[in-house]
Amino acid sequence: MNITEKLSVIQAEFKAKKSRYNSFGKYNFRSAEDILEALKPFNIKYKVYFTVSEEIVTTEPLPIIKSTAAIHNADGGMSIECSAIVGVDLDQKGMQVPQQFGSASSYAKKYALGNLLLIDDTADADATNTHGKESKPRLLKGSDNWKKANDIIENCFFSPAVITSKKRTSR
Repeated sequence: MNITEKLSVIQAEFKAKKSRYNSFGKYNFRSAEDILEALKPFNIKYKVYFTVSEEIVTTEPLPIIKSTAAIHNADGGMSIECSAIVGVDLDQKGMQVPQQFGSASSYAKKYALGNLLLIDDTADADATNTHGKESKPRLLKGSDNWKKANDIIENCFFSPAVITSKKRTSR
């Protein structure tokens, strides 16, 4: 099987339980760690491995984290990757800056993995819960950062998975 066939089979077989509970919102959800744990059996079964990388793509008016999840063919060096972007809410009360970045990082990883594995979280309360707060638009339409965010979305978030050929690196 080539990498696209392996990914297709893994997407069909993949199941990750919503093992976490949010007592404030009263809903179950899955974390990036839950997804990664559920992926481990596929590494040996299909001779693949998964990676997640992150970068900060802009800092004004708020930091935006781009997370990229990838599946790599352990036999041949081919990989497929998908990305997600998340803004860091620096106004979130009750959290220190490292916690704000950590929370955004976890969300970005979770959604990059969800994009790669076709996990549908639309019915997941974690994807829609505002925790009693109305969301505030943070990017002004037409601003440079709005354009940067749209470029990232158009090139990463909504585009088909990017297939790249890479030499295998040691893990």
